[in-house]
Amino acid sequence: MIGISRDGDVVTVELQREERRNALTTQLCVEIREAVERAVDEDARVVVITGRGSAFCAGADLTGDVYAEGFTDSLAETLRTLVDAPIPIVAAVNGPAIGAGTQLALASDLRVVAPGARFAVPAVKLGISVDRWTVRRLASLVGGGPARTVMLTSDAIEADEAFARGLANRIGDLADAQAWAQEIAKLAPLSLHAHKLFLNDDGTRGEPGPEQTAAVAAAWLSEDAQEARQARTERRDPVFRGR
Repeated sequence: MIGISRDGDVVTVELQREERRNALTTQLCVEIREAVERAVDEDARVVVITGRGSAFCAGADLTGDVYAEGFTDSLAETLRTLVDAPIPIVAAVNGPAIGAGTQLALASDLRVVAPGARFAVPAVKLGISVDRWTVRRLASLVGGGPARTVMLTSDAIEADEAFARGLANRIGDLADAQAWAQEIAKLAPLSLHAHKLFLNDDGTRGEPGPEQTAAVAAAWLSEDAQEARQARTERRDPVFRGR
């Protein structure tokens, strides 16, 4: 479900579930994680992550895998792999990055965003919750006000706004991202590693408190989450009751 290519010191990892708009499954999370780890082991200097087709990543696969036991743990481990990799990770956001797609982009160090791309986290429409890291990372990049809009209303951030607020580092396509990655690959690896460590010391790495952990679990195990899933199957709006 992924394609891997290498050009000099730059490895490109392409999500290849075009028929599902590159929606994540447990298997795809594992493949992304292993590809990044392999690139590090093989002395790549930069990894570029992108999606095949019109979407970067449409989020978790809502046809069932997102609700499977172990999916959220696998996704979290993949995100940690991107954050903890000692080399820069560049997300070439070629199209919509929704839910877990936004999380992949947030876990990357730099984001090159196509003009038609957008970011959104529709968890409040699905009766589920993202984790503390995601909320804090988004707030650290775009600011508390815009992050509240995304998390509490499910509004999207379009490419131009993403660039204006710092979520997108550049506007461009995959070729632009790969060209930038080649430039970065010529820089001092130890310096890049040190700066990445400092930048990631942004208040996102702390453990959630008991109340926060309980709140996430309550959302995922709620009747509202089941209602959202049923409503999606029946092609109607969900009716949430807060239980």
